[in-house]
Amino acid sequence: MICNLCPRRCGALRDETRGLGRCRMPSVPVAARAALHHWEEPPISGSRGSGTIFFSGCSLGCVFCQNQEISHRDFGKAVSLERLVQICDELIAQGAHNINFVNPTHFSHAVRTLLIRHPLPVPVVWNSGGYDRVETLRALKGLVDVYLPDLKYLDPDTAGRYSAAPDYPEMAAAAIREMVRQTGPCQFDGDGLLRRGTVIRHLILPGQVGQAKAVMDWVSREFPPGTVLFSLMSQYTPWGDLSACPELNRRLRPGEMRAAREYMENLGLDGFTQERTSAREEYTPPFDLTGI
Repeated sequence: MICNLCPRRCGALRDETRGLGRCRMPSVPVAARAALHHWEEPPISGSRGSGTIFFSGCSLGCVFCQNQEISHRDFGKAVSLERLVQICDELIAQGAHNINFVNPTHFSHAVRTLLIRHPLPVPVVWNSGGYDRVETLRALKGLVDVYLPDLKYLDPDTAGRYSAAPDYPEMAAAAIREMVRQTGPCQFDGDGLLRRGTVIRHLILPGQVGQAKAVMDWVSREFPPGTVLFSLMSQYTPWGDLSACPELNRRLRPGEMRAAREYMENLGLDGFTQERTSAREEYTPPFDLTGI
C-alpha cells in the first residue's frame, strides 16, 4: 500500500513485511500487548477494565513518550486480521467494557476492515495522539463510538521541539473537530460507562502550564458545555534520553498541577484530573506480547 493515512502523508510503500514510512511499520498490524486496562478514565475503564490493544510504531516523535519501547523501538509482533479479530473476542470474553485501540492511526486501514467485517458488541474506542488526518477519520464514521485523542500543544514551535511535528496543533484541532462531529455529545449507559462521545486528553509537561491553559481555553471556546469531556493528566514521568530537552528531565511540581487544576475548574470544563501519584513508572504497562 502507498500510505498517506497520517498527516505526514509520506507516500511510503508499506507491504506485509516492510515499513518505510515515518511510522516504520508494515501494512500488517503490529501489536505489543492486549489486556484489560484499569487506568483509563473512569467511564472507560469501569469496574472490569478496558480491552486495550497497543499497536507498535508511531508517526509522531515525542521525546517524552512513556511507551518508547513500542513507539520508538518498534517492539511488537505482526498479527493477521483474523488474529486481531480473535484478540478482540478474547478481551470481550474476559469482561472488557469496550475495545480500545491504542495508537491506531497508522493501522487505521486494518481497524476499519476489522470493524466492517466483524462488528463488535461493545463500544469501540479510538485512542490516539490526536495526530490524525480528517480524511482518515471520515472513513471511520459509524465504526468508532468513543474518540480518546490527546491535545498535546497548540504552539507549533513546542510541537516541533517535543514531537517533531510543527503542524501538530493544526492537524489535531481539525481531527478533534471531526471526532466530535461524528460522535456528538457524550452518552452514558445506566452504569455510567461511556457509550459514545469524545474525551480530550492533555498531559501537563514540566514548565508547560501555560500550554495546558491554552489547550483548555481552546476546548472551552470550541465546544459548548456538555459536548466533550476533558482529561487533565499529571502522570508525566521523565523517560528515555532527554539530553536534547533537559527542561523535561523532572517530574511535575505540586504547584504546576494545582495551577492547571484550578484553571480547569474556573473554566468549568467537565471531566477528570489525575493525582500526582499517577506519575509512576509502574503505570506504564509491560509490553511483553501479553494477549498477542
